[in-house]
Amino acid sequence: MSNDTLPAESAAPSAQPAKQEKPASLWSDAWYDLRHNKVFIIASIMVSLFVAVSAFPGLFDTVGVAPVTCQLAESRQGISAAHWFGTDNLGCDVYSRVMHGARVSIVVGFVSAVVTGLVGGALGLLAGFYGRWVDVILSRVAEIFFAIPSILGALLILSIIGRDNAGITSVVLALAILAWPMILRIMRAAVITAKHQDYVVAARALGASPGRIMVRHILPNAVAPVIVVSTINLGAFIAGEAALSFLGVGIQSPQISWGLMIADARNRFLEAPLPLLFPALFLSLTILSVVMLGDAVRDALDPKLR
Repeated sequence: MSNDTLPAESAAPSAQPAKQEKPASLWSDAWYDLRHNKVFIIASIMVSLFVAVSAFPGLFDTVGVAPVTCQLAESRQGISAAHWFGTDNLGCDVYSRVMHGARVSIVVGFVSAVVTGLVGGALGLLAGFYGRWVDVILSRVAEIFFAIPSILGALLILSIIGRDNAGITSVVLALAILAWPMILRIMRAAVITAKHQDYVVAARALGASPGRIMVRHILPNAVAPVIVVSTINLGAFIAGEAALSFLGVGIQSPQISWGLMIADARNRFLEAPLPLLFPALFLSLTILSVVMLGDAVRDALDPKLR
């Protein structure tokens, strides 16, 4: 045998170093759980469908009848090929109005949830991080708003604004004014817990500014509860808009919303139930899908439920 022959161990190719996997995080674990959660998938499909209807109602309004086109001669008709959901007291096509009414109801819900999340989250971040007099002032102001019943307070605000000025902006304002304290308290509690963690102490020791600590270290680890509550509140805001419109202080004609349609149809319910049943059904399904979505997100983001 030649002396140039290498041992088998030396001839074997060297093993490749094992690839280091990226450490798991709360958000990656939550997204993994959500992708395998049937409730989340079903709720997401339903919410996406309702959002699509609100954004592009004309694509789903296949009957070809404008929501403001009403014929008194065709009032309170049943389901037919020309009117899939029948007609209301004024002879308007219920299906067309339900499709176009989704825009107001869902826009009010989403905008209210975003506004309360941003305002309450920002104030809660400041109160929890700085504490002392900042926390005292913001907490006392929040407690004042907590003492006001939601529907009664919204009725009062919209009554002051007046029916002539009532619209999407005024309804969002009335709902957001009374809902931001809840987000503040949730964010404040999460920030107080996060600011005592080791990574925050290390950031302070390295000379990081308060703004950088809040945005880069505390906010990503404290925002999860706010996202969960804001998602669940979305259904409450949609229901709140419907309630205010039903009571006559929310959305006004000629705008269309599910709550306003229910209010217009309640007096003739026994004679023509369809104009009330269909908007109420779509309203209930929207709220149900949002609540299901919020519950799934809560289960995924809460480590105690794993």
